[in-house]
Amino acid sequence: MARGSSKSGHPSVQKLTEDVRNLQIQNEPDVGNTEKGNMKGKKNKPKNKTKAKVEHKDDENNLVHPQEQEPLYEYDQEEREEDKEAPTEPEEILPEHACAYCGLADVDCVIKCTVCNKWFCNGSGKTTSSHIVTHLVRARHKAVMLHPMSPLGDTVPECYTCGSKNPFVLGFLPAKGEAVVMLLCRTPCNFAANTKDMDWDASQWSPLIENRAFLSWFVKIPSLKQQKSARQITSDQIRKLEDLWRENELATLRDVENPEQERKLPETMIKYDSLAQYYEIFRVLLSVEEAYDKKIKENLAQHDITVRWEETKNMLLVWLRLPQLESGEIRLSMGDELLLRYTGSMAPAWESTVTVVRFSPTSSMEVACEVPKHLSPPLECTTNYMLEFVWIGITYSRMKNALSRFSRGRPCMSTYLQKVLLGIPSKAIPLQVQMPRRLHVSGLPELNYSQLTALKTVLTSPLSLIQGPPGTGKTVTSASLIYHLVQMKRGKILVCAPSNVAVDQLTEKLHRTGLKVVRLVSRMRETISSQVRFLALHEQVAQVEENTELSHLIEQKRNNGELSTMEERRYRSQVFQREREILDAADVICTTCSSSADRRLHSYEFQTVLIDEATQAVEPECLIPIVRGCRQLVLVGDHKQLGPVVLNRKVADAGMNLSLFERLVLLGVKPRRLEVQYRMHPALSEFPSNMFYDGMLQNGVSAHERLRRNVAIPWPVPNMPMMFYQNLGQEEISASGTSYLNRTEASSVEKLVTTLLKAGVAAEHIGVVTPYEGQRNFVINYMQLHGSMMKDAYRNVEVASVDAFQGREKDYIIVSCVRSNSSLGIGFLSDPRRLNVALTRARFGLILIGNPRILCKNPLWYHLLVHFKDRNLLVEGALSNLQPSMVRFGPPPVERRVMSRFERAASEANSVNDSLAMDPVRAPFRGSMASVDLLREGMWGTLSLDARSLSMTQSDLITQSLKQKETDLDSLDGFRSQASVADSLEDETNEDPMATMGIDSAAPGSGGLPAKPSVTQFF
Repeated sequence: MARGSSKSGHPSVQKLTEDVRNLQIQNEPDVGNTEKGNMKGKKNKPKNKTKAKVEHKDDENNLVHPQEQEPLYEYDQEEREEDKEAPTEPEEILPEHACAYCGLADVDCVIKCTVCNKWFCNGSGKTTSSHIVTHLVRARHKAVMLHPMSPLGDTVPECYTCGSKNPFVLGFLPAKGEAVVMLLCRTPCNFAANTKDMDWDASQWSPLIENRAFLSWFVKIPSLKQQKSARQITSDQIRKLEDLWRENELATLRDVENPEQERKLPETMIKYDSLAQYYEIFRVLLSVEEAYDKKIKENLAQHDITVRWEETKNMLLVWLRLPQLESGEIRLSMGDELLLRYTGSMAPAWESTVTVVRFSPTSSMEVACEVPKHLSPPLECTTNYMLEFVWIGITYSRMKNALSRFSRGRPCMSTYLQKVLLGIPSKAIPLQVQMPRRLHVSGLPELNYSQLTALKTVLTSPLSLIQGPPGTGKTVTSASLIYHLVQMKRGKILVCAPSNVAVDQLTEKLHRTGLKVVRLVSRMRETISSQVRFLALHEQVAQVEENTELSHLIEQKRNNGELSTMEERRYRSQVFQREREILDAADVICTTCSSSADRRLHSYEFQTVLIDEATQAVEPECLIPIVRGCRQLVLVGDHKQLGPVVLNRKVADAGMNLSLFERLVLLGVKPRRLEVQYRMHPALSEFPSNMFYDGMLQNGVSAHERLRRNVAIPWPVPNMPMMFYQNLGQEEISASGTSYLNRTEASSVEKLVTTLLKAGVAAEHIGVVTPYEGQRNFVINYMQLHGSMMKDAYRNVEVASVDAFQGREKDYIIVSCVRSNSSLGIGFLSDPRRLNVALTRARFGLILIGNPRILCKNPLWYHLLVHFKDRNLLVEGALSNLQPSMVRFGPPPVERRVMSRFERAASEANSVNDSLAMDPVRAPFRGSMASVDLLREGMWGTLSLDARSLSMTQSDLITQSLKQKETDLDSLDGFRSQASVADSLEDETNEDPMATMGIDSAAPGSGGLPAKPSVTQFF
């Protein structure tokens, strides 16, 4: 859309008013709310026509979890259960403007992607998004144009103020009293002061894309008859076609059906027949995942980057301005390496690898990277830079090497552990140890009964699982355990976790015990600060006596950035010698699972290995430290919280998203559960305990200890610091096209944060949790632009994803649910593990914001909402005058109960392994309560186990036995007695970010994949 140079008295306004009057829209009297009107600046005179309503039906509501498949994509494209490939119809000659998916060629219904010059219709066919929106999301394209013969002519929609052509941020703003509309981007232009100069109603801004289709007054929705007569293409075929277009833009649907394009992946198993089988399955899956991850990085190159330079005492920083970072299209983490290249003509060509070391506290689109000073960057140039994401495949190489070492059958671990990993029945022989008289450790909190019980069991077991529900002190338990293992002279202990944050937390606790702890970090993270940096190996190396050769070389390298060849050789030799001295003297070495294969540890074997947050690591990642000579293995985690991150949907479906911890539980290894939580107010822990932990969580803190009476917060029930705040605003697609936001909820978040700040709560003690990256970015910007307090007041309020908050806590947590629509479901909000994490981060107060009318359609959320309503905690209205919500809930959603093949597979494994005595202290697990719980929650991904050898009678007996066990469980938990969740929930929870195409977890360090429920859950 052409932009005028002036808004006040714009020459086209009078013409537009006349045009809009000629555009008679039937049955839609309210311009601001009904999608009608003419766009400001449009010259073509539209035809008189009756608008079709935007209608999308999703009978199955099959949602695919965005984090589960492509963590960079959270826009969840629901797919129908019957979404099988449609038969190819004979080729027919179609006009150039025909939809590239379905062939529909009505000029009123098609719109052109100006990036790839392909046409798509505004109908959905067999998918739940219109074909044009589906393409824009999968291809990551952001510009469109209407057909010249359409009612609005060859319009290119763009923001009237800034010229943005991204349709995902565009919306129309009606004039007050006249049938004229203006296109503006959602932010910041919709809120710009100059819009107030004219008679525009900024509060009536509405997005151009609604319910995953363009508004029907802009692009007509094809009739049902038109859609039925068009080519029937499925979501799976669309994914394949988009993948082919990246390599061959002329590819067609016939190419999609080429059998050579399909490659069936091997599926992981509960137990394996041989080392070779184990190796081959994981090798193939890792290779596919690696290629996919690499492709993602290559597709993220950014051009025309603006930078600013900052010289500090110790380093040179370059600040990169990346709008895609704000929209969520790209994600960065501390330590990421990027290739920065100058492409302008004002200075000689220059490029350098830079490392992310800092994020801007004031802008969500700026990030600082360290630049080597000796490379002489063009400091006078701030534009014309190109940014590429450096592919680092070392973690994949280390996982493959660990698989190879395991498969060779050499003594890389004990024979017992080798058999357990394969699922071969093997009796565990308790370790002969002298149990310490006192298990409490100086410097750490006193242990409770469940912690002491877990400690005693683990000290004598060659294999142990410790389940640590939220706030139960698993880090303290792990530190106490490691302390006693060191005292028992078990040799050096290797402590690992999949994330650096988890390793740092455990390292800090271990340091308190007085043990000699070394924190080993990768070379690329040595410049990143942390609370345990002083324990890092490179820092301890630098702490040498003055006036030594090494101290002089370190100082010279720090000042000059480089050494001569001879000096560099001497420097490396002395550093290597110093590193060996420090590592030799260490009691405990803490590092990530990947860095446990660092060359600096090659000469060491570790008979005792503890892996924290083991449920967040894929199995080959856990294997890296285990093959370092492990004889005693301890896995710590919680399979009721978030699981591993797997980027490729097919790899996840093949079972890679099943952690080793969970597979061992399925095989009958009973986890020792910690049962006393010290984080939450008792009122906050009640629902998570009953819903996720069989009501077994006890409170180690009293209500008095978790109630701040000097903080004036309008809690509906004063002695219960929690509430569900009803918001009915509609969800919108975010700027990236791959996530969601909710402007109404963002406004409520700002009001609640402001209330907490004014009540005296420090900003750093407030956390805002949202499942969607689009909402996270919008909330951050909204508070900065529209907060009623000074901008600095909101700066330390952390707004992050559920994944980023796992393992952490805040005094007060606000959860923005975002999802609010009439037919598209609630996406991965239905994932029980994600909800568990969101509900268990707060210490003193919890506020949920959402639409109860939509959320109650999901069984899990139904019970949560009833829990709040029964306690008068479901409220609506102004914060200064909260009233009980008038929403009424009917009977709980009931879905049919169908036993899946995965249940039968796991049940068979436990039946066959009836003699599998992996627990040296208690009876074999044999598919008992926790195993059935795991099955019911679908915490496994896709597993493969040959059950065809079972006779029908045997299969029926297994089914009957498992049902009886579930009946026993239901009798223990009142929350589970009213309804059951059918297999269809599996589809609700697995959101295909429509981005299952080649790109989208989580940014590094962001958590992991959701569960894949497919059987009865919780109720």
